[in-house]
Amino acid sequence: MCGIVGILGARPVAGTLLETLKRLEYRGYDSAGVATLENGQITRRRAAGKLKNLEACLAAEPLFGHLGIGHTRWATHGRPTAINAHPHQNGKVAVVHNGIIENFKTLRDELRAKGHTFASDTDTEVVAHLVDAAMSDGLAPAEAVAATLPRLKGAFALAFLFEGEDDLMIGAREGAPLVVGFGAGDKTGEFYLGSDALALAPLTDALAYLEEGDYVVLTRHGAKFYDTESRPVARKRVKTPASAFLIDRGNYRHFMDKEIHEQPEVIGRVLAHYLDLSAGTVALPFELPVDPARLPRLTIAACGTAYMAGLIASYWFERIAKLPVEIEVASEFRYREAPMQKGGLMLLISQSGETADTLASLRYAKQQGQKILSVVNVATSTMARESDVAALTLAGPEIGVASTKAFTCQLALLACLALAFGRARGTIDAKEEARLVAELMAVPGLMAEVLHREPKIELLARDLGKARDVLYLGRGTSYPLALEGALKLKEISYIHAEGYAAGELKHGPIALVDSDLPVIVLAPRDRVFEKTLSNVQEVAARNGRIILISDSAGANDLGGEAEIIAMPDMAPEFSAIVYALPVQMIAYHTAVFMGKDADQPRNLAKSVTVE
Repeated sequence: MCGIVGILGARPVAGTLLETLKRLEYRGYDSAGVATLENGQITRRRAAGKLKNLEACLAAEPLFGHLGIGHTRWATHGRPTAINAHPHQNGKVAVVHNGIIENFKTLRDELRAKGHTFASDTDTEVVAHLVDAAMSDGLAPAEAVAATLPRLKGAFALAFLFEGEDDLMIGAREGAPLVVGFGAGDKTGEFYLGSDALALAPLTDALAYLEEGDYVVLTRHGAKFYDTESRPVARKRVKTPASAFLIDRGNYRHFMDKEIHEQPEVIGRVLAHYLDLSAGTVALPFELPVDPARLPRLTIAACGTAYMAGLIASYWFERIAKLPVEIEVASEFRYREAPMQKGGLMLLISQSGETADTLASLRYAKQQGQKILSVVNVATSTMARESDVAALTLAGPEIGVASTKAFTCQLALLACLALAFGRARGTIDAKEEARLVAELMAVPGLMAEVLHREPKIELLARDLGKARDVLYLGRGTSYPLALEGALKLKEISYIHAEGYAAGELKHGPIALVDSDLPVIVLAPRDRVFEKTLSNVQEVAARNGRIILISDSAGANDLGGEAEIIAMPDMAPEFSAIVYALPVQMIAYHTAVFMGKDADQPRNLAKSVTVE
């Protein structure tokens, strides 16, 4: 979602605010703005579009205040215009906001009845009005914020400035992340607010995370934290490993391109962390929150690409550990009021660890007496902190909105978990465990080999870029990967694409097949390989244009009836991790050929912290 940054410093902050906002571009945005205190008065600069437009505004009309707040906005209420860009101001209050105020219409109607007028179409502006009204009634700024927060329904992170208060900044959170940074060295006495640790990495490595319902009052003398009841609380200061170089694109055209090519390395890192390479066994660095041998069922919930990872993993848990799995779309699960057996296990998957629907599912499952195992990439995320056990994917920061390395790291970790469950449940013996561990350890090398197919994929993508629709087919674990391939293509090229289980072809999708429809078939040599090829023949018989992603056997069996992306020969169990690469490269190169921004696709955000 949107990005927040705030700086309470001893020197002009506008330039630093702008540079920090650039580190938040990966979250997705369509407008941006900053506000600083100039001689005690709030002064704003806002612009629609990319940060270069805000940069031009600041160049034309500089700001020199020593404290300020900044924001990159992804539109929810109101069009992406300069008027709707944050910060929003009313009277003596300026605010930036991530999230959605669900009851803003009720609050706005109430305020209008009292004579308030609104300059924007956003839900955020009501917050500035409420706080300013409370101050007009005689409350101090911190008291006004504390009185306003309980009136807001929804998910939000907020940062406030106040006219006449050149030594005060306030932040608050409910359902959306916010972190406080502490200055050091010659910046002692400086304090920062940010949406995540990565945003603040160039400024500080000393952070404290606001918990649900917290607000924090920052002055140059310190940070005072308060809980939802306005009681003073202590929040632990931690060190973050994030550093500025991690978001350097290097020699790659896009971050997505870089992150695709990082996958052999990061997958190797994950496997080295969760496997004992010398013994050929799984070696989880934590104790599972339940005994897998006594577990009757596993529930998995996630959204988007993380859901696809969970769907693939469901095959592994059921085949390897013989454990029944329920796989849920988190945005639906949270409202179903599904009964859950007390003492069960819920496995949640999220790259950011802040996905609103997945986090809500976590809390529901806890209320139902479930133990929580989360698969996340951010150790300090809300989901990690609220889980019984957080298994880290170790992908490093992923800047491209369309997930690549985070997805395959999730898969690698989930495969290790499936093996651990299988061993604990006695469904695999030591010999089979060693074989499967060896297959997993072969994955990084196979991925590196697949990257050499990129020139072929780039040529195919030039033709795909001319298509109106694309169909993806797969069986077994390749079925969820077909769903993921279609999602990736839609996300960044805006071509309509659908993924299907290949066996479902004759139940409807085959009606779409003609000579203009590209059909991308994922066909590793697994136990349903022959059946998949039979489905391919059905497409060929109707003059469909087939792009087959398969090994040498698949290429030989299909002859000249398909365009082939030749994959290395491999064992079938974990082929989905390797086959994810051509799926990602197809989407990437198609988008680039079409002139799309592969890193920041329209209407999408990296971390979805609202419904």
